[in-house]
Amino acid sequence: MAPLPDSRTSGPRRLRELLRGPDPVLAPGAYDAMSALLVEQAGFPAVYMTGFGTTASLLGRPDIGLLTMTEMTDAARRIVSAVGVPVIADADTGYGNAINVIRTVHEYEAAGVAAIHLEDQPAPKRCGHMDGKKVIAAGTMAGKIEAAVEARRDPDFVIIARTDARAVEGFDAALERARRYRDAGADMLFLEALQTDAEIEAAAAAFPDTPLLFNWVEGGKTPPTGLARLTELGYRLVIFPLSTLLAATTAVRDVLADVAAAGTPVGAVRHLPGLDDFFQTVGLPEALDLGKRYDHD
Repeated sequence: MAPLPDSRTSGPRRLRELLRGPDPVLAPGAYDAMSALLVEQAGFPAVYMTGFGTTASLLGRPDIGLLTMTEMTDAARRIVSAVGVPVIADADTGYGNAINVIRTVHEYEAAGVAAIHLEDQPAPKRCGHMDGKKVIAAGTMAGKIEAAVEARRDPDFVIIARTDARAVEGFDAALERARRYRDAGADMLFLEALQTDAEIEAAAAAFPDTPLLFNWVEGGKTPPTGLARLTELGYRLVIFPLSTLLAATTAVRDVLADVAAAGTPVGAVRHLPGLDDFFQTVGLPEALDLGKRYDHD
């Protein structure tokens, strides 16, 4: 049964506690409140709000910078309200310059997320595993990270600096940018779209004392790497942004194909959860019990 969300168990402090643990924190991607709830119920300690998936869910469009900051923070707020574990959120480019980043940090904090990552692409950005990316000047991005760090009201709120420079300027340049962003105050580094096992290892070796995020993009440019190896290398946070979205897409396509072929869902429903099972998933019994508590008639 799904408990009603308890925000006291979530947030920046809890995420920092997890990051200090012996194993990497695993955070599957969620694109809405329902997928986030399923991530939590599967036993994962954190949820990753994917910008790729959120764009697909809200717009049915690709991740090319189409969502605004307010749309993203609204989505984050709904996800946070559905779960009791920390939520790490994609904050894209910060939606403008350093001044815009200040408001972005305030709005994501107000939404209740535990961490955001900011990237060094210009607007409109692209998914980190698409071709044709560009990056802004390293100094400009370092200033945005500095602004983000100074803007946070909760010192435990985690600022993750992402660089997309590997695809644009090469691996060495990506390392140098990551160093600059670390020196600007970033709590964690995210080197996007590393292309070889050697680069994955070299990135970890370059930052032995700085927490690193590994983006396990399903079908992306980064080689699939086992959890044991990532643990050995010292990566502290591993996100899986697309598994839930791709699984949902496949399942919905299959059901619709069955309905189109048969004319009704009579065959498809045999393989689906029943309504009682679904009611348990979304916490209907607990909600009804809570309602009785306040019904004094």
